[in-house]
Amino acid sequence: MHQDGVASHAPSSSSSTASRYENQKRRDWNTFMQYLKNHRPPLALSWCSGAHVLEFLRYLDRFGKTKVHTPICPFYGYPNPPAPCPCPFRQAWGSLDALIGRLRAAFEENGGKPEANPFGTRAVRLYLREVRDLQSKARGISYEKKKRKRPSSAHQQTPSLPLPPPRPPPPGAC
Repeated sequence: MHQDGVASHAPSSSSSTASRYENQKRRDWNTFMQYLKNHRPPLALSWCSGAHVLEFLRYLDRFGKTKVHTPICPFYGYPNPPAPCPCPFRQAWGSLDALIGRLRAAFEENGGKPEANPFGTRAVRLYLREVRDLQSKARGISYEKKKRKRPSSAHQQTPSLPLPPPRPPPPGAC
């Protein structure tokens, strides 16, 4: 949207029903706004910084479902531990990364200036990188950025179908 509230693209059939991404973005934004409201003392969005975003991410860890082994755990570095352990549950890095992306977009859609976006600060980017590295080491799986497949390379790898047998010459041709 432009600052005057007018959408920058033509309406589409999806405008009547919001996409899954748009619904999730709206829920995430409402959750963050509720967090700011419940903050002690309550915090206005205009005063929100990267440090407040980090507080929010740490708060969300309370509800995480990903077991993250600590370095003193005997299962640290094992992808599939053979027994239970007391290590904490955390939010998965991928979930946090996606959440920050949605909140970063929602901030600007709700009138925030890109240069003042607390979700895009260096501290938040460094925190996400740290969480990614910590979780990959704890699971014993190194993080490697996925390489995008090119459509032409995928096409070259598909086996070609055998050619049909040659047609016999028409009668009388020689």
